[in-house]
Amino acid sequence: MRVKVDLNLCEANAICCGLAPKVFELDDEDILHVKVDEVPEELQKRVQMAVDRCPKAALSKY
Repeated sequence: MRVKVDLNLCEANAICCGLAPKVFELDDEDILHVKVDEVPEELQKRVQMAVDRCPKAALSKY
């Protein structure tokens, strides 16, 4: 699984960072970064929760 962020939609609520901190990171300017190319299998459920709970639907899997 891979995940991407639409920076035009992201409001830096950091819900994803709380759910999957090994995958998502906010920088000092509140820009969200995906820290991995491929989401490890053991983190995929957490990433799916982040995608589902993003208030602006800025995350998507591909």
